[in-house]
Amino acid sequence: MGSALKRLGVIGSMVWDTIHGRDPAQPAVEEWGGISYALSALDATLPEDWQIIPLIKVGRDLAGKANDFFRTLHHAPHAARFVEVPEPNNRVTLRYESADRRCEQMSGGVPGWTWPELGPLVRDIDALYVNFISGYELSLETALMLRRGFGNFIYADLHSLFLAKESDGTRVPRPLPQASAWFSCFNVVQLNEDEMAQLGPDPLAIAADALRQGCTAVCVTLGSRGAAYFTGTPIRTARIPVPPVHQTMSPSVNDPTGCGDVLGGATVAALLGGAPIEDALRLGTQLGTRNLSHRGATGLRDHLMGKLSVM
Repeated sequence: MGSALKRLGVIGSMVWDTIHGRDPAQPAVEEWGGISYALSALDATLPEDWQIIPLIKVGRDLAGKANDFFRTLHHAPHAARFVEVPEPNNRVTLRYESADRRCEQMSGGVPGWTWPELGPLVRDIDALYVNFISGYELSLETALMLRRGFGNFIYADLHSLFLAKESDGTRVPRPLPQASAWFSCFNVVQLNEDEMAQLGPDPLAIAADALRQGCTAVCVTLGSRGAAYFTGTPIRTARIPVPPVHQTMSPSVNDPTGCGDVLGGATVAALLGGAPIEDALRLGTQLGTRNLSHRGATGLRDHLMGKLSVM
C-alpha cells in the first residue's frame, strides 16, 4: 500500500434510541445510539493514518439521517456510506430502572451479514472492529468463515450475543451458546461483568478457555469499578480503575448510555496504534468515563477530545 491510509472495517448496527427515565424530570429523548458511540470514540482516538470503513447495514427509512451522521466523522473517507437495505432500521426503546440497569426493547429488521456478502468487502481491510449491537450482525457460521478468510486483527464486543429477544422485542439475558467457538473467531474480545458471569462462576477459567481458542486478550468492563483484562501464558490479569470524574454539573446528568461502546472504540484504536493491552484499556476506561458527562452521540467526538461540543 505504500503511503496509503490503513483501513479499519467496522461491523455493527446504527440504532435509533428512544430513552425513558434517564432524567425522570424530562420527557423521553430520541437520538442515535448503537454503533454511533463507538464510531465517535474511534474518530477521536484513531491514529491519523487510519480510515473508518463502515461495514454496517441501515434501513432505508433512516439511511439518509444515518449517512449524515457518518459524514461528520473526520476519519471517514469521502465516498464511504452505510449499506442501505429495504428493511426498517433497528430501533430500541430504553427504560432506565437505575443508573446501571435498563430494560431494552428492539424493533426493526436489518439483516445480518452472510459470508458471500462480507467476504469481498474485507479483502482490502487492514483490521476489523465488530460490535454486536443487535446480536444479529453475524451468525456463528459467518464469524467462523470470517476468521478463516480474514487473517488480520479482529476486536469484538460480544455484548448483545448475550441477549435473547422475546416476541415483543424485549431483550433478556441468556448464556452465550457455543461460547468457545465464538472466542475462536477474534483476537481480542470484550464483554461485561454480567455477561462473564453467565458463562460460569470462575472468570479465570472462562478467560483461559478464550485464550486457548486463539484470543490474545479478554477485556471485561466492570461499571463503576473500571475494567479488567486477561492475557498471556501463564495468564496475567489486572484491573484498571475508573479515573476521577470531573464534575461540571449535577451527578444526575451523568449518562451511562454508550460507555461500553466508547471504551471499546478507544481501546481498539489504541491497540492499532501499537499500545499494549493495559495502556489501551486504560485509555478506553478514561474515555468511557468521560462519556458519562455527554448525552447522545452528536458532538461526542469533540467531547471525548476535551473540546466544546453540542449535546
